[in-house]
Amino acid sequence: MYTPRGSLTRADSGFALAIHGGAGTLRPDEAARSRAPSYHQGLRCALSVGRDILATGGNALDAVTQAVAALEDNPLFNAGRGSVFTIAGTQEMDASVMDGRDHGAGAVAGILGLRNPILGARAVMEHSHHVLLIGEGALAFCREQHVAFAEPGYFRTDERWRELQAALAERPPAAAQTGTVGAVARDREGNLAAATSTGGMTGKTPGRVGDSPIIGAGTMPTTQPARCRRPAMASSSSAMAPPSRSPLDCAIAVSRCTRPAMR
Repeated sequence: MYTPRGSLTRADSGFALAIHGGAGTLRPDEAARSRAPSYHQGLRCALSVGRDILATGGNALDAVTQAVAALEDNPLFNAGRGSVFTIAGTQEMDASVMDGRDHGAGAVAGILGLRNPILGARAVMEHSHHVLLIGEGALAFCREQHVAFAEPGYFRTDERWRELQAALAERPPAAAQTGTVGAVARDREGNLAAATSTGGMTGKTPGRVGDSPIIGAGTMPTTQPARCRRPAMASSSSAMAPPSRSPLDCAIAVSRCTRPAMR
C-alpha cells in the first residue's frame, strides 16, 4: 500500500485515498530493487490521478476507478497491461469495484481484451442487473457499452513472459503470486469506495478465478450500516466492519492490501 506523507489528509482536506501495487510485485533481489523508483513513480502517478478527483470535489467511486485504471495502464503492475500469464501462455484478468453508499457493485473475471478491466467492472455495476460477468459474456457486454478494447499484444510484456518460463522450469510447475492492485477512498461527503484489479498468478490454470472479483472477499467498502439494494452482500459489511475501527480503516482492511490471493 502506498500512502506517502501528506497524501492522506483526512482532517485537513476532508478526503482520503490509499492505493496498493500488490504484495510480491517487488522481489527481494538486486535487479528488482534497482527498479523500485519506477514502481514508486507509477504509484505516485495513480495516487495523483485519484487525489485530483477528490480534491476538486469528485466522488470516491470515480477516484478509485481512475486510480486503478492508471495502475492497469502501467506494465510494471500485475493488472491490465502488466498481467501475468497462465500455464497455457494466455492472460486472464479479473477486476471489481464497489460503491460504499449503496453497496452497488460490479466485477468481471477471466477476460482478455478490455484495455482497463476496472472500467468493465464499472460498466457491469452501472449498466446491468448483475454483479459479476465472466469470459466471452463479459466481453460482449462491454462491447455493447463501448468500453475501450486493446489488441492482445498490448498486454504482453517480456518480463511477465520470463516469469512464466521460470515458473514452468520448476518441477512440478508452480503458480507464483505476484500481487494485485487496488484503491480505496473517502470523498468530501464521507462516502467510501474501493476497486481491485489483477492478472492473477503466474502459471495459474486457465479459468482460475481468485478473490479479487468476488464482492465481499476482494472488495467490500461500506459508508455506513444501511439497507442496500443487493441484500446478499449486506452481511459481509457487518462482519468486516468492527465498531472499534473507522470506516476508512475498514475499507483498507478488506481491499486486499496485503492478504495473499486465494489459490
